[in-house]
Amino acid sequence: MLEAYTWLGRSLATIGQAGWHRAEKIVQTLSPPFIKVDGLEAINFGSNDYLGLATEYRIKMEAIAAIDQHGTGSTGSRLVTGHRQLHRDLERSIAELKGSQAALVFSSGYLANLGTIAALVNNRDLILADQYNHSSLKNGARLSQATIREYSHNDCQALENLLKQQRRLYRRALILSDGVFSMDGDLCNLPQLLNLSQVYESMLLIDEAHATAVLGGTGGGSVEHWGFSGVEIVQTGTLSKALGSLGGYVAGSATLIDYLRNRAASWIYTTGLSPGDTAAALKAIAIVKEEPEHLQRLRENISYFCNLLGTKAQSPIFPVVLKKTTEATELSLTLLEKGVFVPAIRPPTVPTSRLRISLMAKHEKEHLDYLHELLVRYIQKH
Repeated sequence: MLEAYTWLGRSLATIGQAGWHRAEKIVQTLSPPFIKVDGLEAINFGSNDYLGLATEYRIKMEAIAAIDQHGTGSTGSRLVTGHRQLHRDLERSIAELKGSQAALVFSSGYLANLGTIAALVNNRDLILADQYNHSSLKNGARLSQATIREYSHNDCQALENLLKQQRRLYRRALILSDGVFSMDGDLCNLPQLLNLSQVYESMLLIDEAHATAVLGGTGGGSVEHWGFSGVEIVQTGTLSKALGSLGGYVAGSATLIDYLRNRAASWIYTTGLSPGDTAAALKAIAIVKEEPEHLQRLRENISYFCNLLGTKAQSPIFPVVLKKTTEATELSLTLLEKGVFVPAIRPPTVPTSRLRISLMAKHEKEHLDYLHELLVRYIQKH
C-alpha cells in the first residue's frame, strides 16, 4: 500500500524544479508596520491589515471580553447551538456598512464564496467569470457544477459577447468578479458589469475582500466607491483583511440572505464564527465608521506612493511583475535582508511571478521612500 503514496515525492520534486515550492515563514508581530520574519526585523509591506486594526488595543479588549462571556468557540452550527446575539449584531453592522438590507456571517471568506455560488446556480445554469478572480470564486464555480465561461481580465466587451451567445441557453446566469483584484490591485468595471447583468437578466456577485474598509466614502467597498449602494448586488467578502479579524460575509437583499440561510451548505454545516472573532470584527467596523482618519491615512499613503512611482492607483496593492520565478524569490530575500518584507507570489497563484506590495495606514512616508529607493536600486542594477 505504501507504493500508493510515492507519487507525492515525485510531484514535490517537480514543484521544486519549477521554482514553485513554498513553505511558511515564522512571523512575529511587532508594533505595526514592523514585523519579524524568520528572526529578521522588517517594515511590513506584505500584510492585508490595510488599516492596522489587527493589533488595535480596543479591538483586542472586545475579543477578550467576548471570550470571557461566551467561551472560545461557538460549539456548533448557527442553526443548532452556535448562534449568539454577537452574530446578529455583526450582521446588522455589515449590512449597514455595505448599504444592503441584510448580511450573513460565515466562518471564512472562502466559505462564503463556496457556499453562496453553489447555492445560487447549478448544472442548469451559466457562470461568467473574470479570469483573474480569486481561487474561492473559481472553486465555488466548479463546486456549483454550472457551465463556466471565463472572459479576459476586465474585458467587458468579451463578457458581453459571451452573454449574447450563451445567456439564452441557460436558466440562470451569474457574473463573478473581484471588486479589487488581490494580485494586481486594479478595480473591476462595476458600472459596466452591473449594466450587463441587468440587460441580460443575470445575477452579479462581487467579492469585496480587498475593498471593504478600503474603498468608498465610509469604507463600504467598491460598490460604495462606484455609487451603487442599495442596488441589488451580491456582495461577499472577508473580515480578516482591513477589519483585522477572521470570518467572511455575504451582504444583499433580505430575500437573498434568508435563502442562503437555508441553502448555503458551507454556512449550515459549519460551526459558527467564534465569539472572539465576531466581537473583534464588530468593534473594527465601529472604528472604521467613527474614525475616518484611518482610511484617510491609507489613501494618503496610496497617493504618495503613486507619486513616487509615477503611476495611478486606487487600491493599496502594487505588483512588481518579474520575468522569472527566481527573480521574485531572490528580490524578496534581498529586500528582507535590508529590512523590508515584500512577499514573492509565484505560479500557480498568479500567471507571472511578482512581488506584491501592500500599503498600510500605519506606514510613514520615510518607509515608502525607503522601499522606493531599494526598488530603484534593483532596477538600475538589473
